[in-house]
Amino acid sequence: MTLNAKHIFALLAVNMLYASTSLFSKYAAQQEFLSFAYCIGLASAVGVMGLYAICWQQVLKRIELSTAYMFKGTSLIFVMLLAFVVFGEAITTMNILGACVIIVGIVLYAKE
Repeated sequence: MTLNAKHIFALLAVNMLYASTSLFSKYAAQQEFLSFAYCIGLASAVGVMGLYAICWQQVLKRIELSTAYMFKGTSLIFVMLLAFVVFGEAITTMNILGACVIIVGIVLYAKE
């Protein structure tokens, strides 16, 4: 099966959605336990995870599992970038190297 731009966009979008659950989880963890903000963060994480599950199933209807799963590594890159933007976390040289390894692996697999 060949990947077209529509498939790649769908895979990246669903993995970005998955990555956002980490942000909501971290936000909740920074709040006082059982406070309103904590509950909102936790409910958001669970809600986004439910939305992700539905979207992931739709992606799997159209793309082979082995191909779709290969793109799961992009969620790690998205988490790193979102944590940098939202929480000001540092991106180290090793983070960049790891992201490059993930991208090279996806490109090599996609070229097959």
